[in-house]
Amino acid sequence: MTPDITAVLDHYHARIRDERAQPKGSLDLDQRLLAVGPETGQLLNILARSLKAPTILEIGTSYGYSGIWLGAAAQATGGRLITMEISPEKSAHAAEMARRAGLAEHVEFRVGDAVEMIAAMEERVDFVLLDLWKDLYVPCLEAFVPRLNAGAIVVADNVRPERELLAHYVRAVRSVPGMASVTLPVGSGLEVSRYR
Repeated sequence: MTPDITAVLDHYHARIRDERAQPKGSLDLDQRLLAVGPETGQLLNILARSLKAPTILEIGTSYGYSGIWLGAAAQATGGRLITMEISPEKSAHAAEMARRAGLAEHVEFRVGDAVEMIAAMEERVDFVLLDLWKDLYVPCLEAFVPRLNAGAIVVADNVRPERELLAHYVRAVRSVPGMASVTLPVGSGLEVSRYR
């Protein structure tokens, strides 16, 4: 990691600590960072770096924390990150943080409805991070599966067996022909899948 990337991650980590110190309900959900956290970020970076010049798709930019980890992997491998967010304000914040980290040339920001944007994509994809509203996991999965390259890795965040919407996603991803998948107790829970 470059010093610029480390400095931006340190900024996000301070914000995560500050938010966790706030009384529950004191911040509107949409104002919260809702970041994957350092352990998950590091795993995402390791997995994405294992691919050669990958096209990385992040579905759910939010304020850009996981995009720094994925953008760093894109920079290190000669790949690129396409990150999608419905909120123009969040996307703009994430773009500014990517610029500060020296990653701007490796990251493309797209704003709008995720399912519609995925359906309109021309690119094929080598890595996907799925981290948006949970009722959109399966529709996004259905949209991006036809765009996956052989060997693509798909990571879904916040996967816990007791959450029915996420259990529905786990059943759906595991039923994709050629997909191998496992739930990992990392961060808030991850479903990590590999296509063919």
